[in-house]
Amino acid sequence: MKKLNIVLSAFRALQRNKMRSFLTMLGIIIGVGAVIAMLAIGQGAEISVKDQIAALGSNVLIILPGSQQQGGIRGGAGTMTTLTEEDAAAVARECPDVAYVSPGARANGQVIAGDMNWATSIEGGSADYLNIRQWALADGEFFSDADVKTAAKVCVLGKTVVDNLFPETSPIDQMIRIRNVPFKVIGVLLKKGQNAMGQDQDDVILAPYTTVLKRLSRFPFLRQILVSATSPNTMMQAQKQITELLRLRHKLVSNDADDFTIRNQTDIATMATATTEILTILLASIASVSLLVGGIGIMNIMLVSVTERTREIGIRMSIGARGKDILTQFLIEALVLSLLGGIIGILLGVTGSMIISKLAQWPTVITLFSIVLSFGFSFAIGIFFGYYPARKAAMLNPIDALRYE
Repeated sequence: MKKLNIVLSAFRALQRNKMRSFLTMLGIIIGVGAVIAMLAIGQGAEISVKDQIAALGSNVLIILPGSQQQGGIRGGAGTMTTLTEEDAAAVARECPDVAYVSPGARANGQVIAGDMNWATSIEGGSADYLNIRQWALADGEFFSDADVKTAAKVCVLGKTVVDNLFPETSPIDQMIRIRNVPFKVIGVLLKKGQNAMGQDQDDVILAPYTTVLKRLSRFPFLRQILVSATSPNTMMQAQKQITELLRLRHKLVSNDADDFTIRNQTDIATMATATTEILTILLASIASVSLLVGGIGIMNIMLVSVTERTREIGIRMSIGARGKDILTQFLIEALVLSLLGGIIGILLGVTGSMIISKLAQWPTVITLFSIVLSFGFSFAIGIFFGYYPARKAAMLNPIDALRYE
């Protein structure tokens, strides 16, 4: 038989049982659609996490106090009181690969504005805080170096705080009370949204760190020091310079462990993206199970088809069809079922991803790789699960096939 006739014969055989052919393809359709949708969701989450980590700032290093140990009990990072204002000043002065430094202080409290109140966190920083975090102002101005030196009672509000304290008026030049300490609002931060941990970055009040230390927390040591390296390529060098400087300042000898911790933005990003990659693989693996089920369905229906068409196979062989012609015909039928199901599944997956993105407000990313991968799986499943029934048809004895009732 000519190859074209073999292909046409395969299509005619499938058209004779349209409903059965569609139900056979359904497993492949659902499997391919699910794989594409899951990969789109996973890759969208990965990009979202990267964007949120980038929102932490540019080339950021976070210096935290070390872990306090008492009687064999270790308190974890941040429990020691080792970071001082002088440490931050030394880092800014003596580390050539450091661009900006912002000493950090923190307090929590109930904030009152007129008859409105809101519980939030108060972050202390320097005038370089916005440069490090790459955060812009929506209105007003940021506090200056002079405000930091004089511990001025001025503050900048995040968007969430503004919405809850000043829902209908501008907060600029308004007075608020934090722990009964009056502060003047001089600026409003641009909305930034949630961070990679799901925390609302806009639910914050920024003030000079000296003001937070002296007026609110009354704690002489820094909670952290935010540092921005001069470029992404100098982050590791800047981290090394800071480590050497702080060990020298804290009089640590070679055998002493660091009494501080430096967290690298690159490390945070690597850890977060690794988590989303594992999640993407897990989701795709679960979805691909339905592809396997679809492949088994194709094998099952092709075996039924071989049994139903045994006499037809015998007649074809008796008029000159060779075994490889029969094998090719049944293999093409399996491939048509699989590939057609794959194409419909791709359309279903792309449409489903768009619907999920719109309804759930969840970012989805559909890539050419995921489409090619799904289509390739469809092809492989058609070959793998279609070969055994096709080979069984090709191996039939013509005489026995003609006698089959």
